[in-house]
Amino acid sequence: MTTTAPGAGGQAAPAPAPGGAPAPDAAEDAPAAAATGSSPWQLARRELRRRPAVRVSLCVVLLFVLMAATAPWLGALGGWSPEEFDKSAIDPYLGGQPLGSLGGISPEHWLGVEPVTGRDLFARVVHGAQVSLLIAFAATAIVVVTGTAAGIAAGYFGGRTDAALSRLMDLTMSFPSLIFVIAMLSVAKDVNRIVLMTAVIGLFGWPGVARVVRGQTLSLKHREYVDAARVGGSSSWRILTRDILPGVSGPVIAYTTLLIPGMISTEAALSYLGVGVRPPTPSWGQMIAESVAFYETDPMYFVIPSTFLFLAVLAFTLLGDALRDILDPRGGRS
Repeated sequence: MTTTAPGAGGQAAPAPAPGGAPAPDAAEDAPAAAATGSSPWQLARRELRRRPAVRVSLCVVLLFVLMAATAPWLGALGGWSPEEFDKSAIDPYLGGQPLGSLGGISPEHWLGVEPVTGRDLFARVVHGAQVSLLIAFAATAIVVVTGTAAGIAAGYFGGRTDAALSRLMDLTMSFPSLIFVIAMLSVAKDVNRIVLMTAVIGLFGWPGVARVVRGQTLSLKHREYVDAARVGGSSSWRILTRDILPGVSGPVIAYTTLLIPGMISTEAALSYLGVGVRPPTPSWGQMIAESVAFYETDPMYFVIPSTFLFLAVLAFTLLGDALRDILDPRGGRS
């Protein structure tokens, strides 16, 4: 005869595995339950700790952010301001070439000096990081806030709202934004160039985020918990902020970290073309543009700002790529 253990419905309980180990089904369900109980941010932290390249890129990103935030103090630590000339560090008989090897690197000038002017490269690179990251972060914030608001509104309300916002996205994306940015920055004279660059770059960047958020919102608006909140009498604002927005935050954060390196490159390109930040305000793109005339006689003047720009863009790109794979796996590469 077969005996059954007391339980619901009188069903037999599964026999334990030999050696007192738990049943195979329970053992297999344990990791899944642990993974299910983990929040996206716990999964992100776990994955980031597993990838050495991402840890290095995160450290580089934090280093650049710290450098930009403390630029005035770092410049003072080097002993020079970014606009201060040091005529004793250049040779007037050789066309203003820096004295010494490697572009004038010395205990007084840690990264050398600019040809002709003798301005300290360390101070200009540090303050250039502040300008470049300020424009990149501010423009990215405008793009993300505007794109998220437009995408959620288009996806949730639908109908005429969706049609109007979608046509506006198409119009903005089809506009020759680079030509418009160059034209605007060329004719603007007595304005704050940093504010103007931030506003113009942000004006043309939001449709990409809006399209991503709109697609996510369309997949979330008919979920059970959203329908339950709607039936329960919750307002549209409460549903958008409490139910929809947390659901799209993962892809938005991943997209944001991928936007920042593009914004840094855009600012550097506009400054390189001469329509961005104007002297004496330092900028990496501006320094690279000025160094072209000296790349044969003083290659370090070109190498130093180019290296900082390359490391910043690479670090943000690697970090953003990893966050996209973790927080938005369906939008990542297979």
